[in-house]
Amino acid sequence: MAARKGFLLPFGLFGLIIAIQILSYKRDISKEKKAGRLYQLQELRKQLIHEQCHGDAKTFLDGKHSFEDISDKELDNFIVDDNHGIIYCYIPKVACTNWKRVMIVLNQSEPYPDPLSIDPDSVHIRNKFTLLNTFSKMEIKVKLRHYTKFLFVRDPFIRLISAYRDKFLLNNSYFYEEYGRDILRFYDNQPDPPKTEEEAFKLGIRPSFYNFIQYLVDPQTEKKEPFEPHWRQMYRLCHPCLIEYDFIGHQETLKDDAQMLLKMLKLEDSIHFPPVYENTTTPDSVLSWFRTVSLEDRRRLYELYEQDFRLFGYRRPSELLDG
Repeated sequence: MAARKGFLLPFGLFGLIIAIQILSYKRDISKEKKAGRLYQLQELRKQLIHEQCHGDAKTFLDGKHSFEDISDKELDNFIVDDNHGIIYCYIPKVACTNWKRVMIVLNQSEPYPDPLSIDPDSVHIRNKFTLLNTFSKMEIKVKLRHYTKFLFVRDPFIRLISAYRDKFLLNNSYFYEEYGRDILRFYDNQPDPPKTEEEAFKLGIRPSFYNFIQYLVDPQTEKKEPFEPHWRQMYRLCHPCLIEYDFIGHQETLKDDAQMLLKMLKLEDSIHFPPVYENTTTPDSVLSWFRTVSLEDRRRLYELYEQDFRLFGYRRPSELLDG
């Protein structure tokens, strides 16, 4: 990642994470102070990534030494808006449906329609967007240098819980047939699970959250193929050590961050970001989700996602990991 412009704020790595946590949850302040807090929060988030990437580069680069080492396939999640000079790296289970709605709306004529008018199912159709990896390497480098680049991240464990609920507790034939059956077969001692999601649903058969965690921490899982994007590590989707982002939003401060980003893009009077609802999975409820997961598997899971915790300023969940 290119060197940051300007000075770095005087925090150690631990201090940076604490400062990010404090600023993220400090809400009752005036409008002027709030704007200053949001700006400082952005600087802290970018500084943390800069220091982590440069301090322990091998941990976060996965053997990649420059942008040239990123394959076209690894740029699958980058949406380009040439009209406004925007690149959005979307991360499943981090407000990506609504941000994709915004990106679709921006490709229409002004006055822009309400993003909520866009069918949420339609945003998952890839040909709705211009993807970064459809351009030549030279064009990609030019766009990354000159366009405004942003992403949104989330507490890694809460993101996993959200992915599990959405893909395995609700009706989803694709995820049941592609992943659920194997999870039941290998981790729930069911040698011949129902072949269809409809049949499994009628019988009340679902992979448990613990089965899902067992699947993730099994070393054979990633040896076969990269994680599915809904549970792939966020840094592996968006490569923050090789691409310098102009804005890093968090799900936990989504409303404020969305307003700040739209203002930065000079779109605050043209686009209204969809309403932000409270997360159904809170940090307090994470303990109950993990109550059936052994301490050893919790620690192995943290190792898998430690880079996301460290890069994006999320605290290590000691209540889950310290026996």
